[in-house]
Amino acid sequence: MSGPLAGVRVLELGGIGPVPFAGMVLGDLGATVVRIEPPSGAGLGADALARGKHVIRIDAKDPEGRALIRELASRADVFVEGFRPGVVERLGIGPGELCAANDRLIYVRTTGFGQSGPLAERAGHDITYLAIGGALGATGSADAPPLPPLNLLADFGSGGMLSVVGALAGLIERERSGRGRVVDAAMVDGVLLTETMVLAMMREGAWRPMREANLLDGGAPFYRTYRCADGRWIAVGALEPQFFHTLLRELGLIERFDPAAQYERARWGELASLLADAFGSAPRAVWEERFAGLDACVAPVLGLDELASAPQHVERRSFVEVDGHLEPAPAPRFDGEAVESRPGPSRDAVAALVAAGLEPERARAVVGLGLVV
Repeated sequence: MSGPLAGVRVLELGGIGPVPFAGMVLGDLGATVVRIEPPSGAGLGADALARGKHVIRIDAKDPEGRALIRELASRADVFVEGFRPGVVERLGIGPGELCAANDRLIYVRTTGFGQSGPLAERAGHDITYLAIGGALGATGSADAPPLPPLNLLADFGSGGMLSVVGALAGLIERERSGRGRVVDAAMVDGVLLTETMVLAMMREGAWRPMREANLLDGGAPFYRTYRCADGRWIAVGALEPQFFHTLLRELGLIERFDPAAQYERARWGELASLLADAFGSAPRAVWEERFAGLDACVAPVLGLDELASAPQHVERRSFVEVDGHLEPAPAPRFDGEAVESRPGPSRDAVAALVAAGLEPERARAVVGLGLVV
């Protein structure tokens, strides 16, 4: 496989959400990724993140299965797992065992709360980590319950991406030191990290600890969504004066609202009503055409079913074909390289073991012993 990580071998141990996402991103960047699933199967959503991977099933609770995982890890560059603290240690495949046998291994531990702290061993999901990290309480309307932003922020934007960053940083450092690292990638840590700017704004008095009362949480009328006449929505992000001026001009509101009063909070209610009435007077398509080519930071709120046909995504080839269906393309891109179709997951056990570093004869013998499926 081509890409910046060509030649890097990754073992991905089961898991859902951030672990298979991290493995997918590393694979998209050129790494050879072998996903090890339990005999019972992958788990929720894992197959959707398995493009380009070799997939095999090994029983980590079986002594021979654990021995095989250790053998494969001895040939790997990166090992990614997503179990609660202590689980892999009890199985005998923790960083102590695997890194002792392979001191160049980058061992990535992806968890919700991290390897320490009073919550470390507690179960959770994206919404749990957003709640503890403060992001959930800051999201949504002021007069409605906090609204989870799908499972994008903690699972993927924090846990998955932190795991990828940790793996890449470990690989870079290994070039200098010759030794691997154990990476502690916690989703709550990632959520907090993404809140650095907002927390600084609150510390400086520029952010209120309540929903829909601030510049970027829907409180500002020039940074929120508006319903159009056809029931669809338009997004407005006209933060800068020049964009705000263009917004008012195109909506015919220049004479009704002074652009210089944009940041006067006392007038935000008045401005919100003006914008809502204006956008509500015509269908979304009218506003798309009106603002096309203008710098006003106005965009249609696309539904998931509209993405693949959106002109921006079509022109940029932002979707690729995987097993006959479209998926978001690998990112980022390098040197303008064209985005190509991606293969779906391979479940050829012998090929997976060879990809993980075993000699073909040894791989066939392992399959013959029934240690993998």
